[in-house]
Amino acid sequence: MRNGLYAALIAAVMAWPATAQEAPIQDTIQSQIEAFQADDFARAFTFASPTIKGMFGTPENFGAMVKNGYPMVYRPAEVQMMDLRDVAGNLWQRVRITDQAGAGWLLDYMMVQTAEGWQINAVQILPAPDVGA
Repeated sequence: MRNGLYAALIAAVMAWPATAQEAPIQDTIQSQIEAFQADDFARAFTFASPTIKGMFGTPENFGAMVKNGYPMVYRPAEVQMMDLRDVAGNLWQRVRITDQAGAGWLLDYMMVQTAEGWQINAVQILPAPDVGA
C-alpha cells in the first residue's frame, strides 16, 4: 500500500508542471484557431514560434499553408482540448477537431514558452480513425 501511494504521489508531482501550463497553452491554441476563422492571418501568425515564423516568413505564406495543409484547423466545426503531455521535455497539447464535414481529427501541438508567452512550434496530425458515438 505504501508503494502504491508513493507511486501516485510521484506521478502527481511529475504531472504538475504540465498541468500548471494547461490553461495558457490551450488559450494560445484556441486564440490562433479563432484568428484563422476570422481570416486574420497576421494575428494567427503571432501565436507561431520564432522557428515557424522563420520557416514561412509572412502571415500570408503561413495562412496559405494552414488553408491547404490543415483545413480542419482553418475552419473547424468543433474544437476540444484533450490531454497536455510532457514528452522528452517538450509539452504537447492534444486537440480533437471536428471538421465542417463532421470528420474527427486528432492533432498534437508542440508548445514552446517564449518572451511573448506560449507559442506553437509544431502541429502533427495523428493517425486515428474517426470513431462515432
